[in-house]
Amino acid sequence: MMFSLTLLLAVSATNAFVPSPAINRPHSVQCMSSHRPARSLFMSTETSASEGSATETTTEHQQILVTEFPPILEELRETAMRLHTKEQAPKEGQAPAPAKPAQPHIPTQADYLQFLVDSNAVYIALEEIVNSSDKLAMFRNNGMERTIELEKDIMWMCNKFDLEKPEVGMAGKMYAEQLKAMVKSDEDIPEFMCHYYNYYFAHMAGGRMIGKQMSKMLLDGETLDFYKWSENVNDLKARVKNDIEEFAKQWSREERDKCINATASTFKGAGAINRYLFGGGSPH
Repeated sequence: MMFSLTLLLAVSATNAFVPSPAINRPHSVQCMSSHRPARSLFMSTETSASEGSATETTTEHQQILVTEFPPILEELRETAMRLHTKEQAPKEGQAPAPAKPAQPHIPTQADYLQFLVDSNAVYIALEEIVNSSDKLAMFRNNGMERTIELEKDIMWMCNKFDLEKPEVGMAGKMYAEQLKAMVKSDEDIPEFMCHYYNYYFAHMAGGRMIGKQMSKMLLDGETLDFYKWSENVNDLKARVKNDIEEFAKQWSREERDKCINATASTFKGAGAINRYLFGGGSPH
């Protein structure tokens, strides 16, 4: 069966992107955040001071300037959509479309297994970073974790189809190492959160559609544990999105920009791993 896996999803209700081969190549689209202006709000405070007697009071009014930024996930989505092509996102895409191959790439079971192994290396790195940072404690054991599921699926595929488990490929190794080297102090956490959000939520959006295609093509209809969660997916997404928004409320404009400007890097890292399935050059 011929397989033409172009773009299963450009943007979904999750507001997370799906990295694709088109995004994995250099282009002229600027990733620098073009954030909407923050709103400046004035909050009034009232203080009372006594003079001479308890009955003689004066009231002072003070105004405190409060800066209110747009939701961080809205800013991340806007930046991500500009990195899609017009084919992927007709209204918002700005990236140039790459030349299409003469023949569509047909992934094999070995390709899919390599994709799972490399993906697992990245999820291991993400979990290690979250577990080692006190600042990120609220994201520990929140139901997003995928490493246990992936390890089961990798073992199942090896046994089912008589495949040998491959070593982590260059794509997964490089992205995992990039993530581990990223967080040297709390100042690096906003940048990391861009990768955390986009990598996990892309899998819960277009990644599930890819999983269905692979299941039909390569797994005799079997659904891997990688695409199963212990609670309703929409409830899980809503809960973690809310946690991210609450977490980002403490950030300055500079910290928010560090997060947003890491978007292109997330496309590159995840897109390289997706190339095991989409083709477009060896990711090794």
